[in-house]
Amino acid sequence: MGTLNKKQYFNNFLTRSRFVFIILSALLLLTASTCKNKHRRPIASDREVKQYKEPLVNVNRQLVGKDRILIEKYAERRNWDMQESETGLFYLIDGKGTGDAATEGDMVTINYNLSLLDGTLCYSTDSLGAESFVVGHEDVESGLDEGVRLMRKGDRAKLIIPPHLAHGLLGDQDKIPPRSIILIDLEMVDIRRF
Repeated sequence: MGTLNKKQYFNNFLTRSRFVFIILSALLLLTASTCKNKHRRPIASDREVKQYKEPLVNVNRQLVGKDRILIEKYAERRNWDMQESETGLFYLIDGKGTGDAATEGDMVTINYNLSLLDGTLCYSTDSLGAESFVVGHEDVESGLDEGVRLMRKGDRAKLIIPPHLAHGLLGDQDKIPPRSIILIDLEMVDIRRF
C-alpha cells in the first residue's frame, strides 16, 4: 500500500468515526433499555394507596372549604349576589346577551380582566387583546370554560374561580402565584358554532 494523501486519509477517518458513533449509539440504547426495568418501583398495594390517598383527600377538602369561605366573604363585601356551581365556581352574569349559551365545540371570543382577590391585575384584554378559544377543547382554566357555558353573546360576567378550577397548586409559573383564587371580569364578544 502506498501512502494516502490528506483527502483520502480524512475520508477514511470520517468513515471510521461514523462507524464508531453508530456502534456506540446502539450500545447506549441497548444499555438504557435493559437498565430501565431494574430501577422500576414495585406497584403499590391497595393498602398503600389508601394510606396516602385518604389524608390527601382530607387536606384537599379542607383547602377547598377555606377557599370557599374566602370567596363568599369577598363577594359579600362587594354586595355581589353570586351563584355557586356544583364544582365550586362562583359566578354573577349580567344577562343582556342574545342567542343561546356557548356549548362544547363553539369558538368564543371574550374581553376580560383577570386579577387576584387582592386586586393585582394579572392579564387583560387591554394588554393582550381579546381571547378566543374552543369551548371544551382548549387549554384555559376549567372554571373559565365552565363560566362561558353559562353566557350568551353580549353577556357580561364576574367569575371567581378557586384554585382547583384555575391554576391549582403551582399557579401559572408567571403572574398567578400558587394556590390563587382568581377573579375574571369578562364580556362575551362572540360565539361561533361549527
